[in-house]
Amino acid sequence: MVKKTTDGIIINIRISPNAKKNEIIRDGEIIKIKIATQPIDGKANKTLIEFLSKNFKIPKTSIKILKGETSKEKTILFMTQDPEKLNLLNKTFAQ
Repeated sequence: MVKKTTDGIIINIRISPNAKKNEIIRDGEIIKIKIATQPIDGKANKTLIEFLSKNFKIPKTSIKILKGETSKEKTILFMTQDPEKLNLLNKTFAQ
């Protein structure tokens, strides 16, 4: 699910830690993000934010985990109003 807000875009994802490599996969309506870090002491969350920041060229400080800090199901907020970045996020996550 992709939801536009006044702050930016909110997406729901399912994280798969301890993967071979970092990647984004669409599985029907579910967005899966594989992270090559173990979910110990928040390391997978940190890697997730770094991966998303690098992929979409959005500062790490502008990406927040709204829900699911300790869960595989997460709600992520990308705080940006840049039309190019919003378009890229929509292309990647919207159906």
